[in-house]
Amino acid sequence: MSVVELSEIYRCYRAGEYVLRGVSLSVEPGEVVALIGRNGAGKTTLLKVALGLLQAQRGSVRLFGLDPRLEPVEVKRRTGYVSTEQVFPPYLRVRDVIEIHRSLFPTWDLTLERELCSRFAFTTRERIDQLSTGQARRVAVLCAIAHRPELLLLDEPAGGLDPATRREFLATALQLLADQGSAIVFSSHYMSDVERIASRVCLLHRGERVIDRNLDALREGTTLVVLPGGHLMPADLRALEGCLSARVVSGELRGVFEGEESSVRARIRRLSPSHFPVCKQLALEDLIIEDKQAVGDRVVTLEPELAHCAAVTST
Repeated sequence: MSVVELSEIYRCYRAGEYVLRGVSLSVEPGEVVALIGRNGAGKTTLLKVALGLLQAQRGSVRLFGLDPRLEPVEVKRRTGYVSTEQVFPPYLRVRDVIEIHRSLFPTWDLTLERELCSRFAFTTRERIDQLSTGQARRVAVLCAIAHRPELLLLDEPAGGLDPATRREFLATALQLLADQGSAIVFSSHYMSDVERIASRVCLLHRGERVIDRNLDALREGTTLVVLPGGHLMPADLRALEGCLSARVVSGELRGVFEGEESSVRARIRRLSPSHFPVCKQLALEDLIIEDKQAVGDRVVTLEPELAHCAAVTST
């Protein structure tokens, strides 16, 4: 059974303005899935919908086969969650926050708690309002991991952490995965972190899932094509098999394709034998930049009832 099963999720905050457009995502035990994309792509909203913190206007959400809106306690006991907006009461001490979480989770591991306190180098006597952003994030990560959840949902978990602490956090996440096969879904703008721990990459753009592929396959099978402008148009490339995006930049025609360099070059040559395209493999960070137009020119037709969805207030 899949740990996460999201099917055709639509979500808007204001009528007609969709943050998610028909996104589906399935995560199996032991998988580490990275959500990448520009700010506003829908990553945070998707994680909140998955946990039941937001309700989709349409679509199906299941965690461990359960509906998180109908069985929130059972789902949250088996899940760890770190939000970019995580706020603890400022007057509490770190030890108070940990004690509250300890009482909520029957599977809380005291040994792991002590290990994380040591790794993250903070004292439990400090008050929350005395912590830096990075220190507060460490507390949130500890509370999300110390009960050894079956699923970790992490929204920019390394935000505010220095490079050394980020590495420490990643090591902890990997250890948890190795120990019990927990599934991890995390969003991140740090491509080095994605490449270090993710097994799959899901690229969101303007609320749509543009790419969902194994990381190794994505590394080896995504090609950037560069051609002189003026002879072919972006529409010509988009008509080819495997084209993810095409646009003109500084007089050059640039396209992103699924496939190895030789295969993509052959497709271009069949389209225009007189052209010799420059082809190269694309790094993840470049993929986000190049792919920003991947769905920008597509017309998304929404069903009538979705076009009139009610505005939903969210924090």
